[in-house]
Amino acid sequence: MRSRGRSGGAPSDLDARLAADRKVALALLNDSREIAPQTLARLDRFAALLQQWQATTNLVAPSTLPELWTRHIADSLQLLPLAPDAKHWVDLGSGAGFPGAVIACALADTPGAMVHLVESNMKKAAFLREAARITGAPVTVHTVRIKDFVDHFADPVEIVTARALASLDNLIESAYPLLKRGAQALFHKGQDVEAELTAASKCWTIDAALIQSVTDRGGRIVRVRSVERQRPMRE
Repeated sequence: MRSRGRSGGAPSDLDARLAADRKVALALLNDSREIAPQTLARLDRFAALLQQWQATTNLVAPSTLPELWTRHIADSLQLLPLAPDAKHWVDLGSGAGFPGAVIACALADTPGAMVHLVESNMKKAAFLREAARITGAPVTVHTVRIKDFVDHFADPVEIVTARALASLDNLIESAYPLLKRGAQALFHKGQDVEAELTAASKCWTIDAALIQSVTDRGGRIVRVRSVERQRPMRE
């Protein structure tokens, strides 16, 4: 879906850059997962809505908007092959919907799928609800603090996600009530992930794997299979 310039004439420079970035993103993703036409249509609607809201609400860093498809959408979709059978997802600190809302767009034709988006910011939560409405994605938006959500949420959870939210030890602390029930985690991380994993291992016994990001050479996905809080050593 290509937006027009303000006057309704030729596409703007941003439109052209987004169209080029979309092609790059789809090429990256087709190496691992074919995107269904109906999913792509939902993602186009989502991207167009984000552009509209970005004019008045800071959803993503302005410098990354021309790379919306590679930096944000493809970066989110790369999680799906890592949990191909999962239907019940929880996305902590969803922000503009990455990765949770994007994953929901891809799961919209999967019977029983549901993605819970946890976002305490009222404006961003409003955007997420509107995005769910126009895409038909299976989304529930929870406008609460993460701790309040995880402490009281009782529905089934298979995968917990978070992107650009906190250090790994803090992410594990936030997600622990869900992880100890059997959920796994897929956390986006950057080049300092090994140092974060070392720091987290001082407080947690972690069964984790690092997976190379498809969209960022310096990025990794941390798959947390299981985690247990370490007991403090007695003096």
